[in-house]
Amino acid sequence: MSVELNQIIPWGRTREEYELMFGLTKAELQGKILGCGDGPASFNAEMTRAGFSVVSADPIYFCSGAEIAARFEATSATIIEQVRARLHKWNWDYHRDPDGLLINRRKALSQFLADYEAGRQAGRYQIAALPELPFADGHFDLALCSHLLFLYSEHLPEGFHVRSVTELCRVAREVRIFPLLTLSHQTSPHLAAVRARLGQAGWASEIVRVPYEFQKGGNEMLRIFRP
Repeated sequence: MSVELNQIIPWGRTREEYELMFGLTKAELQGKILGCGDGPASFNAEMTRAGFSVVSADPIYFCSGAEIAARFEATSATIIEQVRARLHKWNWDYHRDPDGLLINRRKALSQFLADYEAGRQAGRYQIAALPELPFADGHFDLALCSHLLFLYSEHLPEGFHVRSVTELCRVAREVRIFPLLTLSHQTSPHLAAVRARLGQAGWASEIVRVPYEFQKGGNEMLRIFRP
């Protein structure tokens, strides 16, 4: 395993990373977007400043901003140490080096924290967790799930993945999930089962290469849509 974790950690990505990870076009940014499992990503904050519509859902929003920041600080040194020990497992085109990675994660956290209280009051940060979401059928044009499903396959079983993806399809017209690799840098063993269940339910899915790669070989997302 390249990174060893006892639980999912509160590290977030920036809007630029979201656009690269999910291959988002300018037209797609105009729709109603759900970020599921966003944690302390700055995607919501940056998109809101630009006049777009994003709701983020994560159980961590039960915590205060100070508590989320403390959890980030409690885990960051360990994660960076593990990354340094396996430099060959990662692609450094975007982050340059482990110090750059930490700088980018702190940048996302800082923007998130600056927006967090206002966003909670506005309903943009919702306390919610897969596999059940508090949104109406088809409420969103696009649901994005970053670094949760498939990545944590050793922690989250196949049934959880199937139910979670099905739930994302219930609340959004299209779903995108990134990455498809586990923490061990292997294709998720749950991917085939999820796609099979989607097909049975009438959804189409495709694996799409995207212009973002941090885990070596981790430059693909799953796109789910109605045929």
